[in-house]
Amino acid sequence: MTDMQPLYDLAPALELMALGIVIALGPLAWVWWRGRGGTPVRRLQALTVLTLFLTFDLVLFGAFTRLTDSGLGCPDWPGCYGNASPVGARAEISAAQEAMPTGPVTHGKAWVEMIHRYLATGVGVLIIALTVGAWRQRRAAAQLPQLAGAAPALSPWWPTATLVWVCLQGAFGALTVTMKLFPAIVTLHLIGGLVLLALLCVQAVRQTQMTRGVVPVALPCGLRWLLGVTAALVALQVVLGGWVSTNYAVLACTTFPQCQGSWWPDMAFAEGFQVWRALGLLQDGSHISFAGLTAIHYVHRLAAYLVLAALALLAWRLRRAGVLRDPARWLAGLALLQFVTGLSNVVLDWPLVAAVLHTGGAAALVVVLTWALMASRATAGATASQPRAGADSVKRVSA
Repeated sequence: MTDMQPLYDLAPALELMALGIVIALGPLAWVWWRGRGGTPVRRLQALTVLTLFLTFDLVLFGAFTRLTDSGLGCPDWPGCYGNASPVGARAEISAAQEAMPTGPVTHGKAWVEMIHRYLATGVGVLIIALTVGAWRQRRAAAQLPQLAGAAPALSPWWPTATLVWVCLQGAFGALTVTMKLFPAIVTLHLIGGLVLLALLCVQAVRQTQMTRGVVPVALPCGLRWLLGVTAALVALQVVLGGWVSTNYAVLACTTFPQCQGSWWPDMAFAEGFQVWRALGLLQDGSHISFAGLTAIHYVHRLAAYLVLAALALLAWRLRRAGVLRDPARWLAGLALLQFVTGLSNVVLDWPLVAAVLHTGGAAALVVVLTWALMASRATAGATASQPRAGADSVKRVSA
C-alpha cells in the first residue's frame, strides 16, 4: 500500500504562526517591563497604543511590498513554495528568477513578501493578546468590582471585533496572492488595513481618556458636522487612491495641473470603474484602454482638490475655535504632505519614497481623524470656556 498524502500541508502555516508569536514577544515583554507595578488597565492601554503604532508600520510595509511589485514574490500562501521562508524555497525561486529576471518572483521580492506576512502575523498575535487581556479585565471587574483599576476602560467586544477584522484581513491577504493581484481584492486589502488602524485608534483614545480622567471636547454642532464630513471625504479618497495604485494608473497623467495637455483628457469611465475584473483586463477579457486608466487617475485628482480644501477648512476652524489643537496641526501638516507626495508621484515618475509616504499620509489622516472624532462630542450649547478646557484635556491625551 502507498502512503496516504495529507490533503493539505499545515507545516508552513504552523511555522508562520510560531514566528508571529516570537515577533510579538518583543512588544509584549516591553509592555510588561514598562508597566510593571501599574494596573492591568494601564498595561492594556499601553499595549493598544503600541499595537496601533506597529499596525501603522505594517500598513507602510504593505505599501512598500505592493509598490516594489513584491506581492507575488511568493506565489502561494501562507508559505513560500510550501516553505515557511524563502530559504527553503531557494531552488524554486532561482528557477523562476532565471526564467524571468525582472518577473514577479525573485529572491529579493520573496523576502519582502514573507517579511510582510511575518509582521502581519505578529500584529495578529498582539491583537489576540489585547482580546484576552480585555476579557480577563472584564471577569476581574465582575468578581472584584471594588478593586481599584480593575474596571475595563471599554467593552472587550471592541478588541474582539478587531480580532475578527484582522482575521478577515488575513483572508484578503491570501486572496491577493491566490487571485494574482486582482485589483478589487488588493484595494479591499488596503482598505481593511486602514479600518484596522481606525479600530485600534478608537480603543487607544477611549482607554487613554478613561485612565487619565479626560472627557471628550464639546464641539459646536456645525464644527462636529464638518469633522464628520471631512472624515467621510478622506475615506472616499482613500478608496479612489487605492484603486489608482492597484490598477497602476499613477502615470496615466504625468503633468500638473493639466493631464495630457488638457483640463479634461480623453477618459473611459465605464472601463476605469469596472470593479470585478483581472489586473489590466476588462470583464470580457480585453485589455483596459489608456483612457480607462486616465479616468481612474483623474477622478482621484479631482477629488483630491475637494479633500484638501476640506482638510484646510477643518484645521483652520479647529484652531480658530481653540479646540483639538494637536489634531488640527496634524491635519494641516498631513494635507501638505499629501499634496507634495501626490505631486511628486506625477511629475517625478512615481518615486518609491514619495509613493510610500503618500500611502503613509493617508493612513495617518485616518488615524488623526478617528482620534479627533473620539476626542470630541457634538453640543449645541458649547461655550468658549468648554472648548478651551477640552483642548487642554486632549493635549494631555496626546502627551
